[in-house]
Amino acid sequence: MANDRTDYIALIRKEPDSDFGISFPDLPGCVSAVGSLDEAPAAAAEALTLHLEGLAEDGAEPPAPSKLEAIMAKRTNRDAAVIVVPAPKLKTKVVRVNVTLPEDLLADIDRSAGTGNRSGFLAKAARALLTGSAPVGHERIKPAKAAASKPRAKRKGRKSA
Repeated sequence: MANDRTDYIALIRKEPDSDFGISFPDLPGCVSAVGSLDEAPAAAAEALTLHLEGLAEDGAEPPAPSKLEAIMAKRTNRDAAVIVVPAPKLKTKVVRVNVTLPEDLLADIDRSAGTGNRSGFLAKAARALLTGSAPVGHERIKPAKAAASKPRAKRKGRKSA
C-alpha cells in the first residue's frame, strides 16, 4: 500500500577526505555532494527536484516514498544521517494522449528510444524543437499564435457609402 507522504528520505554520509554525499534510497541515481553539512538540505532539495522533473519528462511516475523505518531497517543505511526532503510541486502534469503515426516512423522511434520509452522520447524531441535546442538541420517550431484580425482592405472599384 503506497503511503500518502510527499516527502522523501535523504541519507547523508561523509567519508574521510571527501565531501558529504547525499542519496535517496527510493530514487536510485538521485545523488548530490556538498562541502559542508549546512549545504546539504538545499542540495538535496535541488537533486530531488531535478530527478522528479526528469521522471515526469520521461512520462514515468515517481515511486511512493518509503517510511523511515523501512529505510533504516536496511543495515547499510544505519550509518547515515537522515533528512526529510519535501517533494516539489511539479509544474508539469503528465497527460496521456493517443497519436497516429506511420508504422515505419514508429519503428524508428522505438529504435531511437532504446531502453527508454516512446513517451519520454517524443516529449524530449518535441521540447528540443520547441526550445530551439534540436540538432543542427532541424529548425525551431514556433508555437501557434492566435491570428490577429486585420481590417479588410477596400476593394478597388467600389465606392464607400
